Amino acid sequence: MTELLSIQGLTKAYPGVIANDDVHFSIGKGEVHALLGENGAGKSTLVKMIYGLVRPDSGGMTLNGEPYHPAEPRAARTSGVAMVFQHFSLFDALSVAENIALGMENAPPRRELAQRIRDVSSAYKLPLDPHRIIGDLSVGERQRVEIIRCLLQEPKLLIMDEPTSVLTPQEVEILFETLNTLSREGTAILYISHKLEEIRTLCHHATILRGGKVVGDCDPTKQTARKLAEMMVGEAFHNPTRKNLHPGDVVLELDDLNLVSRNPFGTTLKNINLTVRSGEVMGIAGVAGNGQDEFLLALGGETLVKQGMIRINGVEIGDMNPNERRQLGLQTAPEERLGHAAAPDMSLTENALLTGNVRQKLSNSGFLRWGAARGFARAIVEEFDVRTPGIGNSAKSLSGGNLQKFVIGREILQNPLVLVVNQPTWGVDAAAAASIRQALMNLAEAGTAVVVISQDLDELLEVSDRLAVLNVGAMTKPAETSELSMDDIGLMMGGMGADHVAA
Repeated sequence: MTELLSIQGLTKAYPGVIANDDVHFSIGKGEVHALLGENGAGKSTLVKMIYGLVRPDSGGMTLNGEPYHPAEPRAARTSGVAMVFQHFSLFDALSVAENIALGMENAPPRRELAQRIRDVSSAYKLPLDPHRIIGDLSVGERQRVEIIRCLLQEPKLLIMDEPTSVLTPQEVEILFETLNTLSREGTAILYISHKLEEIRTLCHHATILRGGKVVGDCDPTKQTARKLAEMMVGEAFHNPTRKNLHPGDVVLELDDLNLVSRNPFGTTLKNINLTVRSGEVMGIAGVAGNGQDEFLLALGGETLVKQGMIRINGVEIGDMNPNERRQLGLQTAPEERLGHAAAPDMSLTENALLTGNVRQKLSNSGFLRWGAARGFARAIVEEFDVRTPGIGNSAKSLSGGNLQKFVIGREILQNPLVLVVNQPTWGVDAAAAASIRQALMNLAEAGTAVVVISQDLDELLEVSDRLAVLNVGAMTKPAETSELSMDDIGLMMGGMGADHVAA
């Protein structure tokens, strides 16, 4: 296989941490190359250097045999390197064509661009209407916009960061078909994902990072997912286990919960009825954008609802603010880590205090108890293996997966009566995901009513006792998870209720 990109001794250090340490590897033309590593291993820094977002301290790269040192993403794109980010950079109020034009150096006239979008989307089986408004698209369709924007540049190397984290199984199949087509045409793909079965299915080669260093490489098709995970973390880990539980009394009750979304492109909740018992894990499945965010906002108290719609142990809480609900024992962990679950520029100690103040008693008569807050932050870092130089570091200094572990740990350690989490293991490596899932099940065993909102169907089948699906703001009747298959859940996600599936 002809070499396309060669990475030679790339090193990048930040205060208190070496993100990449003398990294060497190469990618061939047409190769689908996996970049594996646990959270904080240095994957994000490395691809940012390849894409021109970060400059290395030392080392170099060659692309097609020529020196390659992009000073900015524009230079990377000009050289034939494109990247689809985990977080989409699209404007909801603009059309598909308008968003794509914004990402092009010399966009053609609108009519010509619209035709090129149709041609490319058809050729790669990613159907897309150039005139549709982004805010009206599903998450899977939004990802198509990002991919088509890259393909219009005719890249030699396409970098993909967690591309399937918000896709349905059917959409994943379509994406893989597209990537295999690109590979056959000679486009190299650098693929980052924590879904190891996907790596085994799609990728020709894998480079493993640990602590910023390359610690190995392999042909992932010849390894088990478990072996890949152990190569990433450097040790064996145990799959989550669950004891036979006997759920107790109903703790959380939703009675005809209705909520008009404040987001013009959001989803209105419609007549949701649900009960969750102590010691039970209730799974909520659904494609992103079907009301999950609004559901969590309503439960957490960030959006108030009419009295009688939400009760905790019989107490009506619809008009209570988040701190009043925390006082009653209801904790939430939203999907968006930076800016919602955590304040980016605040330290880990300060972020621990944000939601822990009430239940951990981190203030007294209006005065903050900084010693207690620091102790709480340290406990989160230690128990959930959060990789950070110290609790004085800002939230934005953590890798995405480590921040996720901190946010989830912060809520779990408060021993809530009810815990509602959205995407608990999003962007988290296999070992950390297993640890978080085990912690959620342990919490249920201790008597907490746990609600897990997730787009990872394997995760929901593993941890939940009952499962319901959110579809366009309406919720199916919960069914026993043990009686559902992956196909059943897919049908429910498409709008068919569990009763019809069972029949």
